[in-house]
Amino acid sequence: MAPLRRVVPFTELGRRDVGRVGGKNASLGEMTAQLGAAGVRVPPGFATTADAYDEVLAGHGLRARIEEQIGRLHDGAPLDEVGAAIRSSMLAAPLPEALGAEIVAAYEDLARACGRENPEVAVRSSATAEDLPEASFAGQQESYLNVRGPGRLLDACRRCYASLFTDRAIDYRERMGFDHLTVALSVGVQLMVRADLAGAGVIFTLDPESGFPDVIVVSAAWGLGETVVSGRVDPDEYTVFKPSMKDPALNPVIDVRVGSKRLKTVYADAGLTRTIDTPDAERNRRVLDDTEIRTLAGWAAAVEKHYGCPMDLEWAKDGLTGELSIVQARPETVQSRRRTTTLRRCRLTAVPAAPLVDGIAVGEAIGRGPVVALDTPVDLDRFPPGGVLVTGITDPDWEPVMKRASAIVTDHGGRTSHAAIVSRELGVPAVVGTGDATRVLPGVREVTVSCAEGERGRVYEGLLSYEESETDLETLPTTRTRVMLNLADPSAAFRWWRLPADGVGLARLEFIVAHQVKVHPMALLHPSRLDAPDRLLIERLTEGYLDRGAYFVDRLAHGIARLAASRWPAPVVVRTSDFKTNEYAKLLGGRPFEPDEANPMIGWRGASRYYSEGYREGFALECRALRRVRDEMGLTNVVVMIPFCRTLGEADRVLEVMAREGLERGRNGLRVYVMAEIPANIILAEEFAERFDGFSIGSNDLTQLTLGVDRDAEALADIFDEADPAVTRSIRTLVDRGHTAGRPVGLCGQRPSDDPAFTEFLVSAGVDSVSVAPDSFATVKQHVAHAETHLRSTS
Repeated sequence: MAPLRRVVPFTELGRRDVGRVGGKNASLGEMTAQLGAAGVRVPPGFATTADAYDEVLAGHGLRARIEEQIGRLHDGAPLDEVGAAIRSSMLAAPLPEALGAEIVAAYEDLARACGRENPEVAVRSSATAEDLPEASFAGQQESYLNVRGPGRLLDACRRCYASLFTDRAIDYRERMGFDHLTVALSVGVQLMVRADLAGAGVIFTLDPESGFPDVIVVSAAWGLGETVVSGRVDPDEYTVFKPSMKDPALNPVIDVRVGSKRLKTVYADAGLTRTIDTPDAERNRRVLDDTEIRTLAGWAAAVEKHYGCPMDLEWAKDGLTGELSIVQARPETVQSRRRTTTLRRCRLTAVPAAPLVDGIAVGEAIGRGPVVALDTPVDLDRFPPGGVLVTGITDPDWEPVMKRASAIVTDHGGRTSHAAIVSRELGVPAVVGTGDATRVLPGVREVTVSCAEGERGRVYEGLLSYEESETDLETLPTTRTRVMLNLADPSAAFRWWRLPADGVGLARLEFIVAHQVKVHPMALLHPSRLDAPDRLLIERLTEGYLDRGAYFVDRLAHGIARLAASRWPAPVVVRTSDFKTNEYAKLLGGRPFEPDEANPMIGWRGASRYYSEGYREGFALECRALRRVRDEMGLTNVVVMIPFCRTLGEADRVLEVMAREGLERGRNGLRVYVMAEIPANIILAEEFAERFDGFSIGSNDLTQLTLGVDRDAEALADIFDEADPAVTRSIRTLVDRGHTAGRPVGLCGQRPSDDPAFTEFLVSAGVDSVSVAPDSFATVKQHVAHAETHLRSTS
């Protein structure tokens, strides 16, 4: 018989050893042994075995005591009493002498290997049923950081064993159907990374909110990683595009969001940790640079490829050496279990008032119920089923309460916080990081929590009506006419990746400028023309940027990149800015740069701005952003579209400006489209086709200018009709002329979503594509298929 092995170094472990040392420690061993060649750095360590745990239970009658208490639980005894009784028994029993000796010997070996006496280690629990693709035990047991010396190490190991029976762990196993006594616990002991002097965080090898598989998302905060995992801070979030990682000449970091990072956890005396305020100099500074992000993303991609499934990892940076390390890895267990061919959508049917609070949306559902504001977890009988849990922050102790909630709202936390992770697993909508929900909501009786409106989740007063729908995407027909999407909000783009769309027919830059840049580009370049209050606001908004034009380019490029990545490699048609002067004036600092116009709708807008002295420098920033997305990030599926181009001369001047800014038509495959929204575009279609690679019909403006009807005039609303013969004849003419010139012609607008007859007309006219809002996609796809079938049957 082989001798009993109570302790095994990571170098001798692999993923086949889940039943022996648990998923967490098995993964650390697997990465140590198998992924070192790929450069993945894992701090050294060792693990106790399931046999050692069985030895612990065999002593002092612990197994019988546990069986007795679990029996009491099933007979109706309170969970907290049962858990406390089991933990008390386990903490009172000393570790078996042989096990303690082997743990100390392995610790001394680790000390010799790293050349330090009594090194600090992390002591983590690893249940033998955890980190499976079908169930995540993450956070159910305890971990202890900055443990130093044999005595403290043995005490931490004993506490880890007892943590297998915390209330939350017992409840989770009951809910997931695991037998309590067939789950063993392994203790992992790993050399501590001095992240207290640098930073740490988590990595998902897909977008954790939508399941979009082509990105890696890295979250980061200063200090130890516990603040990120627990959700106590709003971390930085970096998005990396996997396809661009294949080319070392490209920068795959397509989005950077700097979090507030108000707190950080550092070491304290006597081997403990403490949480302190983050210094002001660090709060607005990135934790990782692009090179470090790319390194971590490369490791994460290697781990994902090796395991063959999406992964959830934890990383840390040593502030003394500057080295990055992976300190945990487990299969991602929420998005990877979703059926990718089913699209479930929720939509408010009532028109809400302004939200009471908002924050980061977790999930895409809507929940409602009475407000239950709590400071600490309570007995389940004090939390009504269907209540909306409102609290500052959650940790695993909250999980029995969370699973009874219809929705969850927290003051603190990001997309990788405990509240966010558990809410996704439970399928409960959550709004995290609101800042002040615990102050605002306790005085409200009932609320509706909506995570169905994009990246921002909103909490409204009252029980608002909403509807749910589910679409089986496999049942959608194929069509000759391409059905594309209209997108504006980059933060919501990944939500729609499952739709079998043929690309994006209209991506609007105005939304990114208004909501993510927030400043008029000319105000960034010419601050001397601003009044003092606007200058101060812009200084705060662009803190850390010596070149304020770079701020505009960064924000715009990141927004465009997310839109383009969401449909890669299908085309994404990005329309350059088409604000009217009154809309530009509303941007921060915009008033000094915009004239007052009697009719901005047909005033200084679109192409006419791009070569004029009043905006040419602003358009140059737009071009820099587009060039970065295509040439530096590698998203060459971006097609540039010029709006409101009135004359052939104007077209030539805009293309000249673009070429000077590095956006030369044809270079690196660049295609440039023109919006067909002015009668001149139809009349001179052949000449415009010589200058542009395609047309996209803007039906609202085309109708307005063909019929001479202000599209916003209520008194003339009954006359404004895109199906008027004058408009439809223009569309047919453009399609014919465009096709003769070898140019595709599409239409982007709302009318195909609302009017099947108009869709049938477009199909009969031969348009190459229609582009619609994502929530209309399935309906329009069916309308197009019906129209194509009808056309074939009558031809």
